[in-house]
Amino acid sequence: MAVAAAQPALKLVEVDRDEVTALPALFDVLRGRAERFVVLCDDLSFEEGAAAAKALKSALEGGVSGPPANVMFVATSNRRHLMPRGHGEDRGLIATAEDAEEEVSVSDRFGLWIGFPAMDQPTYLEAVTAYADRYGLKAKDLERRALQWAQLRGGRSGRVAWQFIRDLAGEQGKPLPL
Repeated sequence: MAVAAAQPALKLVEVDRDEVTALPALFDVLRGRAERFVVLCDDLSFEEGAAAAKALKSALEGGVSGPPANVMFVATSNRRHLMPRGHGEDRGLIATAEDAEEEVSVSDRFGLWIGFPAMDQPTYLEAVTAYADRYGLKAKDLERRALQWAQLRGGRSGRVAWQFIRDLAGEQGKPLPL
């Protein structure tokens, strides 16, 4: 019987979005390690302009040495494009166009995009009902309350359905998984 070689450990490293400029140095440190790494940046955006975006592009493409084979970079963002919308109107048309090009070039480097479009009312209520059933939550006026919750939060989505269910569970004293 052949004995399988042990796989290197998988480790998670979280990087704050304000520390994205440190990614190239972090990747250099991780490159020589035996472990595999998932580097996560939650809610990525570039509020201060293109410097952080350029650092991220450099890290993702790895400069001369290429990206580390043992590292996967994962980012979440609530924006289709990651740069701020204003681009500084006083900078002129050429600078604004360059900023827009930089914005798109950063977001294009991510291979997988997952969209969360708004739900129609029946789909939203189906999600709420499924969550309520799964976690044993009861409310006579579940649908009415769920619709009011969505209206107060600006729309129907899976996230809004989950937030409503978490609130309902808290009201009923039932803990839910995060």
